[in-house]
Amino acid sequence: MTVQNQIRKFIDERGISRYKLWQETKLGRDTAYRLCNDPTYIPTGNVLDKLCATYRVQPGEFLVWIPDDEQVPEGINVDLEAPVGD
Repeated sequence: MTVQNQIRKFIDERGISRYKLWQETKLGRDTAYRLCNDPTYIPTGNVLDKLCATYRVQPGEFLVWIPDDEQVPEGINVDLEAPVGD
């Protein structure tokens, strides 16, 4: 499989809207919304730093790696049909 971001799960569990994520993190709007809408979009180091600093969490809160030879652990949202580009 692949590395995927879990931003949507993170904000949903905390009741944070995409708009609020964008405003609180001061990320570019397109970046913030793409992180929420496209689990295959992996944030850069600078983006991860803004997310971690804003919400005071470790990067592992936002990313998950699922090897090809393992089943997806329960509670992990894997979207293999997610769009690759905008």
